[in-house]
Amino acid sequence: MILKDILKSGFAIAAICLFLTACGDTEKPTQTVQKPTEVKQPNPFPFYKSIEIKPGYYFEVVSWGKGVDSIGGFLILMSDSLRNNYRSVAVERTGIITDAWNMDLDNDGNPEIYVQTLVRKNVADLNVYEFGGDFNKISFPGISSMKGYKGDDKFFVKNGDLFRSVPIVQTDSGKTTTLVKTLKYRLSGNSFSSSEVKPSE
Repeated sequence: MILKDILKSGFAIAAICLFLTACGDTEKPTQTVQKPTEVKQPNPFPFYKSIEIKPGYYFEVVSWGKGVDSIGGFLILMSDSLRNNYRSVAVERTGIITDAWNMDLDNDGNPEIYVQTLVRKNVADLNVYEFGGDFNKISFPGISSMKGYKGDDKFFVKNGDLFRSVPIVQTDSGKTTTLVKTLKYRLSGNSFSSSEVKPSE
């Protein structure tokens, strides 16, 4: 009888142990998976712009440089995926690129890429490259010799023409006034010319 009770107790203990073990297996401790922290890479290109001429044919303007913002280089990349044609030009730059756009100011069917830079705190300039199978640099005329020019000039495009507004500081009898002149640019034979636009025009 005692042996029977011991066996019953042993079976009962074994059954309880098995039950507890089974319960322990189903209740696994929750594990917290930590998402790896993303390291934000610094943008290697201070300026980037894609200019589409037509579907499959576009130019990309990219600037780069480490250290002083106003010194570095820029690339103009041409992609013509329809003709499987890709070209590029690398240029040293002095100034910070602020904008880029395309025009065909001389109406010869070859796009010109205009890259605007801020060469000093308030002085703008243009780098112009025409693409006709290869990149051809076109010198853009400066205005630093214009009397009374102190900077703050701005380029703008209107009705397919290129303009530049130029503030001119004049001093007469100790009184200083600022007159804004507007220049209109023409392109012919890979050479720019400019003329002043009168307010009535």
